[in-house]
Parts: sequence; C-alpha cells; structure tokens
Amino acid sequence: MKIEAAELRLISLPLKFRFETSFGVQTERHIAVLTLYGEGLEGYAEAVMEHTPHYREETIAGAWELLEHLFLPAVLGKEIPNPEALWAILRPYRGNKMAKAALEMAYWDLWCKAMNQPLWKVLGGVRSEIPVGISLGIEPSLEATLEKVGKGLEQGYKRVKLKIKPGWDVKMVMAVREAYPEANLTVDANSAYTLNHISTFRQLDAAGLDYIEQPLAFDDILDHAKLQREIATSLCLDESITSPEDARKALEIGAGRVINIKPGRVGGILASRKVHDIAESYGLPVWMGGMLEGGIGRAANIHVATLPMFIKPGDTSSASRYWQEDIIEEALESREGLMPVPQGPGLGVTPKRDLITQLSQKSAYISARP
Repeated sequence: MKIEAAELRLISLPLKFRFETSFGVQTERHIAVLTLYGEGLEGYAEAVMEHTPHYREETIAGAWELLEHLFLPAVLGKEIPNPEALWAILRPYRGNKMAKAALEMAYWDLWCKAMNQPLWKVLGGVRSEIPVGISLGIEPSLEATLEKVGKGLEQGYKRVKLKIKPGWDVKMVMAVREAYPEANLTVDANSAYTLNHISTFRQLDAAGLDYIEQPLAFDDILDHAKLQREIATSLCLDESITSPEDARKALEIGAGRVINIKPGRVGGILASRKVHDIAESYGLPVWMGGMLEGGIGRAANIHVATLPMFIKPGDTSSASRYWQEDIIEEALESREGLMPVPQGPGLGVTPKRDLITQLSQKSAYISARP
C-alpha cells in the first residue's frame, strides 16, 4: 500500500448544547480531518486534540505542524504493507500520540478498503452492535440534571455518566440515585480532585456507582492506587493511560479496576488493541471513551469497541445528540442503547465533502516528493 498524497482540513462543528466539565464550558468542536490518498482509494481520520491543552498536552497547532511537515512527508510515497510498518516509521518521534493516531486511523481505513474488509473484522471484533451510554455535562441545576438523566434512560441508554467537580458531587449524585435507583450510573471527575478529598469518595460509595472515572491528576497512577485501597467503588483510569505500558503499570499496582480506552489518547488503533489485551490478561473490563468526535472518529471508535473486553457501555452514543448535521453521510444512531457497527470496507462511512469544505477554516495538501 503506497500513500501518494494527503489533505488536512480544520473544521469547526457547533454542538447542539452547552457541555460543561471541570475543564470549562464547550460549545463547539474543532476537528482536524485527515484524508490519505493511495491506489485509487481514500482513508479518513479525525485528530482529537483541541486548540488548548486542557485534556492532555497536545494541541491542534502542534499536531497540524507535525502532520504537515514531519509525519506525512515521512510516509508519503513509501510502500507500507500494514499498520505495524507505519508505526516503525513513526516510532523515532517521541510523544504526540494524538497526531500519530490520526495518521494511523486514516491508514487503517485505507488498508482495510484495499482488502475490501471492515475494520472491526480485521481487528478481530466479535459483535455487530455495541452497548452505549451517555455522558452528561455539569448542568446549571439539579432539576436540569435529573431531567436529562430521565430522558437518557427513556431512550434506552445503558449507562449514564455524570460529570463532577468539587462542590458538584455528592449531593447531586445521591439525588440522581434516589430518583433512579436502578440506573447504571458512573461519574467522571476529569482530574478535579486530590487525595485530600478521600471523604468525598467514601460518601460516593453509598451511591452504588459502577465506577469513578479519573478523580486524581491527569498524569498520576500512584495516588489512584492509594485511593482505590481506601474506597469500595472501582476507579476507572482515563487521562493517566497514554500507552499499553501505562495500562500494565497501572493495573499491576492496583490503580483502578476499569480502563477507558480512547484511541487518540493511547496512540492509535494498534495501541488500543494492546491496552485491551493487557486488561484482558488481568480479567478486567474496558470501555470506549469519547472526545466529542464527528462521524469519522466516532465510526473508528465503534469498530474498536467490538473487541471482546469492551463489556461496559461506552461514550459512542447517537451522533444526533451532538450535531445538527454530522460530517458523514451515514447516520450513526443507537437503538435501545445499542450502536450498530458500520459494515462497509474500512470505517464504513462516507465524508460529506461539501460540508467539510464549507466548514473548513484551514487546509493543506501534501504530496509525495518526486
């Protein structure tokens, strides 16, 4: 498989609602869309970083520079037989997992199309639909939170995740639990707490949560291990896990009992499968996280989540919850908490080229050097 050229486009996609976490408030999503061209085929990807380094260190500006001037020129014009060979080219460059993951995702799409196979089948997936839940931001009031939880449960979603931060945690969570005693509830702190808040997490034990996601520092596993020993509720690691090696070390010291896999964060689809396999070796579940992806990135996440240990409902809920119009032709919509897996070759989705061009704020075309 020879990659002959590439195109980058930066788009802005407005959200249908105000989404607040402990990081702040988000009303639109900025997405770098990558297209690879090779052997008459096109492979697509989204880069999941934002303009500011609130989630992890990477930013759109840095990733764009690396993709346009380093990573893409390093692979264009070369015969690359498989994703492992692609990673052999990228391996000398440290870090920048999200930028590398975007290039790798587009290659997987291209490569699977060349074999006329869907990504899930090439990966070794085992299901044609995956369980999904919803993630609710920090709402203006408890009443608004209860209303949104109820609506999500009525729509059949199999898990409701509540964003928390100091001052918006125990009282809110216990009110939701009282109103919906049978609901599968989780909370996500996005690193807003420290070990000084152990009493808060002990109080949350009474809420019967499935897990508490990333309560402590974004780059920590040691304190998470200390916290896990002090509370009954399972901890789920998100921002802390940026590689399969991170996953192994975290599980070895007992820093959590669940891992949220986000392909962009861990370095791509190959790395996601390795994290999955490490969790499986410990007998622990994983689930697919989300970074407010458009349809291309959402489709890739759905394919990866067909692997066996993706037991817990993930964040790949219906695209119509987020966007007035998605950037792909296919409707990625769940039914009763189950998301069908696209069955076409590669990612199985078709970008809306006219819409992406219309939304573009910046673009670049990179071709192989003669």
